[in-house]
Amino acid sequence: MKRFTLFFISYIIWILLVLPLDLQTLILGFFVALIVALLFGKEFVENYKRLWHIDRLFWFLVYIPVFTYYLILANLDVMYRVLHPDLPINPGIVKVKTKLKSRSGRSVLCNSITLTPGTLSVDIEGEYIYIHWLNVKSDDVDLASKGIVEKFEKYLMKVFG
Repeated sequence: MKRFTLFFISYIIWILLVLPLDLQTLILGFFVALIVALLFGKEFVENYKRLWHIDRLFWFLVYIPVFTYYLILANLDVMYRVLHPDLPINPGIVKVKTKLKSRSGRSVLCNSITLTPGTLSVDIEGEYIYIHWLNVKSDDVDLASKGIVEKFEKYLMKVFG
């Protein structure tokens, strides 16, 4: 069941990435998802059965547009900083705290942070994540966490518990 869950998720992601669909890409995606499931199925989520709960799937579907919204905002912010004549950046590495307990939840959070322009997850130690931030607004853990982590974390808590 663990491998099937990984296959299903991988195949859905493949389909979403290669739209519009044709038969050749569907067949290729099937085999790619199958290989991923066979190779990495044992390393997948610790408690994969929880992913099939309807409320968790619902909150993950809610998370996608929320992530997309913050992704667009971050792109516009980085574009502004790059095109501004004074190049208003204040780069640095900040330490933020997460409430997520599962490895999968922390992994999705770190990937969401990294995919958002202007931030890059560098390291994770327990409940702390070190993030390279293009425009550091505060070195304080709580303020940095509020600015970077909380917008994603409140939804991911509902998905990964």
